Amino acid sequence: MLLLILLFSTLGSIGALLISALLLLFPESVRYRFVPNLVSYATGTLLGAAFLGMIPAGLKQAPVFLFSVSLLGGIILFFLMEKLVLWRHSHEDQVSSDTAVVPLILVGDAFHNLVDGVVIASAFLTSIPLGIGVSLAVIAHEIPQEVGDFAILLENGLSRGKALLLNGLASVTTLPGALLAYLWLDKTSTLVPYVLALSSASFIYIALSDLTPGLRKDVGGMATLRQLLLLIAGIGTIAIFHHGQ
Repeated sequence: MLLLILLFSTLGSIGALLISALLLLFPESVRYRFVPNLVSYATGTLLGAAFLGMIPAGLKQAPVFLFSVSLLGGIILFFLMEKLVLWRHSHEDQVSSDTAVVPLILVGDAFHNLVDGVVIASAFLTSIPLGIGVSLAVIAHEIPQEVGDFAILLENGLSRGKALLLNGLASVTTLPGALLAYLWLDKTSTLVPYVLALSSASFIYIALSDLTPGLRKDVGGMATLRQLLLLIAGIGTIAIFHHGQ
Protein backbone atom coordinates (compact mmCIF):
# COMPACT_ATOMS: atom_id res chain seq x y z
CA MET A 1 0.00 0.00 0.00
CA LEU A 2 2.81 2.40 0.87
CA LEU A 3 4.37 1.92 -2.57
CA LEU A 4 1.06 2.79 -4.24
CA ILE A 5 0.73 5.89 -2.09
CA LEU A 6 4.25 7.08 -2.92
CA LEU A 7 3.83 6.25 -6.62
CA PHE A 8 0.61 8.22 -7.04
CA SER A 9 1.91 11.03 -4.84
CA THR A 10 4.87 11.34 -7.20
CA LEU A 11 2.57 11.34 -10.23
CA GLY A 12 0.39 13.97 -8.59
CA SER A 13 3.31 16.29 -7.92
CA ILE A 14 6.33 15.73 -10.16
CA GLY A 15 4.20 14.28 -12.99
CA ALA A 16 1.88 17.27 -13.03
CA LEU A 17 4.86 19.62 -12.83
CA LEU A 18 6.57 18.08 -15.87
CA ILE A 19 3.37 18.15 -17.93
CA SER A 20 2.81 21.80 -17.08
CA ALA A 21 6.43 22.58 -18.00
CA LEU A 22 5.87 20.94 -21.39
CA LEU A 23 2.78 23.07 -21.93
CA LEU A 24 4.94 26.17 -21.64
CA LEU A 25 6.75 25.09 -24.80
CA PHE A 26 3.56 25.70 -26.76
CA PRO A 27 2.62 29.18 -27.98
CA GLU A 28 0.57 31.29 -25.59
CA SER A 29 -2.40 31.13 -27.96
CA VAL A 30 -2.45 27.33 -27.63
CA ARG A 31 -2.23 27.49 -23.84
CA TYR A 32 -4.98 30.11 -23.79
CA ARG A 33 -7.34 27.62 -25.46
CA PHE A 34 -6.16 24.45 -23.75
CA VAL A 35 -5.83 25.43 -20.08
CA PRO A 36 -9.48 26.55 -19.59
CA ASN A 37 -10.60 23.20 -20.99
CA LEU A 38 -8.35 21.42 -18.53
CA VAL A 39 -9.75 23.56 -15.70
CA SER A 40 -13.30 22.48 -16.64
CA TYR A 41 -12.25 18.83 -16.55
CA ALA A 42 -10.34 19.32 -13.28
CA THR A 43 -13.42 20.89 -11.67
CA GLY A 44 -15.40 17.77 -12.49
CA THR A 45 -12.74 15.42 -11.10
CA LEU A 46 -12.50 17.38 -7.84
CA LEU A 47 -16.26 17.44 -7.31
CA GLY A 48 -16.57 13.81 -8.34
CA ALA A 49 -13.80 12.70 -5.99
CA ALA A 50 -15.39 14.62 -3.10
CA PHE A 51 -19.07 13.72 -3.58
CA LEU A 52 -18.78 10.24 -5.13
CA GLY A 53 -15.69 9.03 -3.31
CA MET A 54 -14.45 10.63 -0.12
CA ILE A 55 -17.72 11.81 1.41
CA PRO A 56 -19.57 8.45 0.99
CA ALA A 57 -16.48 6.59 2.27
CA GLY A 58 -16.19 8.87 5.27
CA LEU A 59 -19.88 8.58 6.15
CA LYS A 60 -19.48 4.81 6.34
CA GLN A 61 -16.86 5.18 9.05
CA ALA A 62 -18.04 8.12 11.17
CA PRO A 63 -21.27 9.58 12.62
CA VAL A 64 -23.04 11.80 10.10
CA PHE A 65 -23.11 14.85 12.37
CA LEU A 66 -19.42 14.74 13.30
CA PHE A 67 -18.42 14.12 9.70
CA SER A 68 -20.58 17.03 8.51
CA VAL A 69 -19.11 19.35 11.14
CA SER A 70 -15.62 18.35 10.01
CA LEU A 71 -16.55 19.01 6.38
CA LEU A 72 -17.99 22.46 7.11
CA GLY A 73 -15.09 23.27 9.41
CA GLY A 74 -12.66 22.30 6.65
CA ILE A 75 -14.28 24.68 4.16
CA ILE A 76 -14.02 27.53 6.67
CA LEU A 77 -10.42 26.56 7.43
CA PHE A 78 -9.37 26.67 3.78
CA PHE A 79 -11.12 30.02 3.37
CA LEU A 80 -9.07 31.43 6.23
CA MET A 81 -5.89 29.86 4.91
CA GLU A 82 -6.46 31.41 1.50
CA LYS A 83 -6.93 34.76 3.18
CA LEU A 84 -3.52 34.26 4.79
CA VAL A 85 -2.01 33.50 1.35
CA LEU A 86 -1.07 30.00 2.44
CA TRP A 87 -3.54 28.27 0.14
CA ARG A 88 -3.02 29.85 -3.22
CA HIS A 89 -4.15 28.66 -6.65
CA SER A 90 -3.40 30.22 -10.01
CA HIS A 91 -5.14 28.66 -12.97
CA GLU A 92 -4.70 31.39 -15.53
CA ASP A 93 -1.69 33.03 -17.13
CA GLN A 94 -2.20 36.16 -15.05
CA VAL A 95 1.15 37.51 -14.00
CA SER A 96 2.50 40.06 -11.56
CA SER A 97 5.69 42.06 -11.68
CA ASP A 98 5.91 42.22 -7.88
CA THR A 99 8.97 40.15 -6.95
CA ALA A 100 7.56 39.60 -3.43
CA VAL A 101 4.98 37.30 -4.99
CA VAL A 102 7.63 34.67 -5.87
CA PRO A 103 8.29 33.37 -2.33
CA LEU A 104 4.56 33.51 -1.57
CA ILE A 105 3.83 31.33 -4.59
CA LEU A 106 6.52 28.82 -3.65
CA VAL A 107 5.52 28.63 0.02
CA GLY A 108 1.84 28.36 -0.83
CA ASP A 109 2.52 25.72 -3.47
CA ALA A 110 4.70 23.68 -1.09
CA PHE A 111 2.00 23.74 1.60
CA HIS A 112 -0.71 22.87 -0.89
CA ASN A 113 1.29 19.89 -2.19
CA LEU A 114 1.92 18.73 1.38
CA VAL A 115 -1.86 18.67 1.90
CA ASP A 116 -2.29 16.80 -1.40
CA GLY A 117 0.02 14.09 -0.06
CA VAL A 118 -2.14 13.71 3.04
CA VAL A 119 -5.27 13.56 0.85
CA ILE A 120 -3.83 10.82 -1.36
CA ALA A 121 -2.62 8.73 1.59
CA SER A 122 -5.95 8.93 3.44
CA ALA A 123 -7.80 7.94 0.27
CA PHE A 124 -5.62 4.87 -0.35
CA LEU A 125 -5.93 3.80 3.28
CA THR A 126 -9.70 3.71 2.68
CA SER A 127 -9.63 1.82 -0.63
CA ILE A 128 -7.45 1.50 -3.73
CA PRO A 129 -10.18 2.72 -6.17
CA LEU A 130 -10.73 5.79 -3.98
CA GLY A 131 -6.98 6.42 -3.88
CA ILE A 132 -6.66 6.21 -7.66
CA GLY A 133 -9.66 8.48 -8.23
CA VAL A 134 -8.40 11.08 -5.76
CA SER A 135 -4.92 10.96 -7.31
CA LEU A 136 -6.38 11.63 -10.77
CA ALA A 137 -8.25 14.63 -9.37
CA VAL A 138 -5.02 15.93 -7.81
CA ILE A 139 -3.13 15.55 -11.10
CA ALA A 140 -5.91 17.20 -13.12
CA HIS A 141 -6.04 20.35 -10.99
CA GLU A 142 -2.29 20.56 -10.38
CA ILE A 143 -1.46 20.95 -14.09
CA PRO A 144 -3.28 24.27 -14.69
CA GLN A 145 -2.10 25.54 -11.31
CA GLU A 146 1.53 24.83 -12.19
CA VAL A 147 1.13 26.46 -15.62
CA GLY A 148 -0.04 29.65 -13.90
CA ASP A 149 2.75 29.49 -11.34
CA PHE A 150 5.38 29.00 -14.05
CA ALA A 151 4.06 32.00 -15.97
CA ILE A 152 4.31 34.23 -12.91
CA LEU A 153 7.83 33.04 -12.01
CA LEU A 154 9.03 33.63 -15.57
CA GLU A 155 7.45 37.07 -15.67
CA ASN A 156 9.30 37.95 -12.48
CA GLY A 157 12.65 37.32 -14.14
CA LEU A 158 13.41 33.70 -13.31
CA SER A 159 14.93 31.54 -16.02
CA ARG A 160 13.04 28.46 -17.19
CA GLY A 161 15.57 26.23 -15.46
CA LYS A 162 15.35 28.04 -12.14
CA ALA A 163 11.56 28.22 -12.29
CA LEU A 164 11.43 24.46 -12.91
CA LEU A 165 13.88 23.77 -10.07
CA LEU A 166 12.04 25.91 -7.52
CA ASN A 167 8.64 24.56 -8.55
CA GLY A 168 10.09 21.06 -8.32
CA LEU A 169 11.28 21.68 -4.76
CA ALA A 170 7.82 22.96 -3.85
CA SER A 171 6.18 19.95 -5.49
CA VAL A 172 8.15 17.22 -3.70
CA THR A 173 6.47 18.12 -0.40
CA THR A 174 3.68 15.81 -1.55
CA LEU A 175 5.88 12.82 -0.68
CA PRO A 176 6.62 13.64 2.99
CA GLY A 177 2.96 14.64 3.38
CA ALA A 178 1.87 11.24 2.07
CA LEU A 179 4.45 9.34 4.11
CA LEU A 180 3.65 11.11 7.38
CA ALA A 181 -0.09 10.66 6.81
CA TYR A 182 0.40 6.96 6.10
CA LEU A 183 2.43 6.40 9.28
CA TRP A 184 0.05 8.48 11.38
CA LEU A 185 -3.30 7.29 10.03
CA ASP A 186 -2.23 3.65 9.88
CA LYS A 187 -1.91 3.73 13.67
CA THR A 188 -4.95 5.93 14.33
CA SER A 189 -7.44 4.59 11.80
CA THR A 190 -10.38 6.20 13.64
CA LEU A 191 -9.17 9.56 12.33
CA VAL A 192 -9.29 8.51 8.66
CA PRO A 193 -12.94 9.56 8.05
CA TYR A 194 -12.28 13.02 9.49
CA VAL A 195 -9.20 13.43 7.30
CA LEU A 196 -11.43 12.43 4.40
CA ALA A 197 -13.87 15.16 5.47
CA LEU A 198 -11.09 17.77 5.43
CA SER A 199 -9.85 16.39 2.11
CA SER A 200 -13.35 16.68 0.66
CA ALA A 201 -13.54 20.23 1.95
CA SER A 202 -10.29 21.14 0.18
CA PHE A 203 -11.52 19.67 -3.13
CA ILE A 204 -14.91 21.39 -2.91
CA TYR A 205 -13.32 24.69 -1.96
CA ILE A 206 -10.80 24.54 -4.81
CA ALA A 207 -13.47 23.60 -7.35
CA LEU A 208 -16.06 26.22 -6.35
CA SER A 209 -13.87 29.06 -5.12
CA ASP A 210 -10.78 28.88 -7.33
CA LEU A 211 -11.79 27.13 -10.55
CA THR A 212 -15.39 27.96 -11.43
CA PRO A 213 -15.03 31.78 -11.16
CA GLY A 214 -12.59 31.70 -14.06
CA LEU A 215 -14.95 29.54 -16.12
CA ARG A 216 -17.82 31.99 -15.64
CA LYS A 217 -15.92 34.67 -17.56
CA ASP A 218 -16.63 32.94 -20.88
CA VAL A 219 -20.40 33.23 -21.30
CA GLY A 220 -20.71 32.12 -24.93
CA GLY A 221 -23.10 29.29 -25.69
CA MET A 222 -20.53 26.96 -27.24
CA ALA A 223 -18.02 27.72 -24.49
CA THR A 224 -20.60 26.93 -21.82
CA LEU A 225 -21.53 23.66 -23.53
CA ARG A 226 -17.88 22.68 -23.82
CA GLN A 227 -17.27 23.48 -20.16
CA LEU A 228 -20.33 21.48 -19.11
CA LEU A 229 -19.32 18.44 -21.15
CA LEU A 230 -15.77 18.51 -19.81
CA LEU A 231 -17.03 18.94 -16.24
CA ILE A 232 -19.33 15.94 -16.69
CA ALA A 233 -16.41 14.01 -18.23
CA GLY A 234 -14.33 14.75 -15.13
CA ILE A 235 -17.12 13.52 -12.85
CA GLY A 236 -17.57 10.46 -15.08
CA THR A 237 -13.86 9.62 -14.85
CA ILE A 238 -14.09 9.48 -11.07
CA ALA A 239 -17.40 7.58 -11.17
CA ILE A 240 -15.74 4.79 -13.15
CA PHE A 241 -13.41 4.04 -10.24
CA HIS A 242 -16.30 3.82 -7.78
CA HIS A 243 -18.71 1.81 -9.94
CA GLY A 244 -19.88 -1.21 -8.02
CA GLN A 245 -18.28 -0.21 -4.73
